[in-house]
Amino acid sequence: MRLVWTIALAVAALAIPVSASAVISPADYKNAAKFCKALRADIGTTAFKQAYDPSKSHSKAFGKCVSKSAHELDENHSDSVKSCRAERDANEAEFIKNYATNKRGTNAFGKCVSAKDDQAEDVDHDAIVNAAKTCKAERAKDPGAFRDHYGTNHNKRNAFGKCVSKLARENEQEQESNS
Repeated sequence: MRLVWTIALAVAALAIPVSASAVISPADYKNAAKFCKALRADIGTTAFKQAYDPSKSHSKAFGKCVSKSAHELDENHSDSVKSCRAERDANEAEFIKNYATNKRGTNAFGKCVSAKDDQAEDVDHDAIVNAAKTCKAERAKDPGAFRDHYGTNHNKRNAFGKCVSKLARENEQEQESNS
């Protein structure tokens, strides 16, 4: 589910012309609300509202963005915590040696979780950005064939999102197998 929301966010951010700034990531912000505020400023209010609340009023776009982003951040963090617990339980001395930065080694767990959170976000982000670039190039070559190949709804307007979703999953699986 996390991948679906991340892809939806990336599609929304990449499908709309944005400034030369880098694509922003939830991990770059202290909380989901600050991320959503920055994203809205980056892609524009209209595009933001269309991406997060396709209803006519668009009145719940900010809340939906915060909810989705918070869930994604929590899910990544939970996975990191579980992974660090398992690593610590397997060999505590080695765990402290690898992660601790203070004399007593009391900050090892927090350092481990932070490192794994950053790593998880980098994998997701890279997979989506690479997929979006590939899809954009493919769409530019032959828009009609692109829509026919990837589009699944009645007017095939979901082709770009379907392409990014498919390729991001493949890229993410490839990156995880290489790790």
